[in-house]
Amino acid sequence: MNYLVDTHVLLWTILSPKKLSRRVKNILLDPKLIKYVSAITFWEISLKYQLRKIDLKGILPDKLPIIAKDTGFEIINLDCDIASSFHKLPKVNHKDPFDRMLAWQAIRKDYFLLTQDKEFSSYNDNGLNIVW
Repeated sequence: MNYLVDTHVLLWTILSPKKLSRRVKNILLDPKLIKYVSAITFWEISLKYQLRKIDLKGILPDKLPIIAKDTGFEIINLDCDIASSFHKLPKVNHKDPFDRMLAWQAIRKDYFLLTQDKEFSSYNDNGLNIVW
């Protein structure tokens, strides 16, 4: 199985691992499982950092891809097939554009999404599998 992490899961893994569920911790610690971070996540973090909406405890957003790789994550880019087919994701009450693209990326790549965000459950009928 392959897993895509939501933005807060990456940040909690690096900055506050006690906030992660036992199940997510077990997945993250299993070397046989592939855990991905999307480039979208780094964009979201960088934007929120610039707007001073998040505190990275002295870490610059530029360093997060290296830290993510060192922590065991693989990084995936947003490819043109996923970006151009985004219009197929049904509109639901979940309006966050970063989350919507992460959901679509997970659906299209058949990844399980690691997230505590209950808003993602709006996409369960569209093939999104959530783990927390």
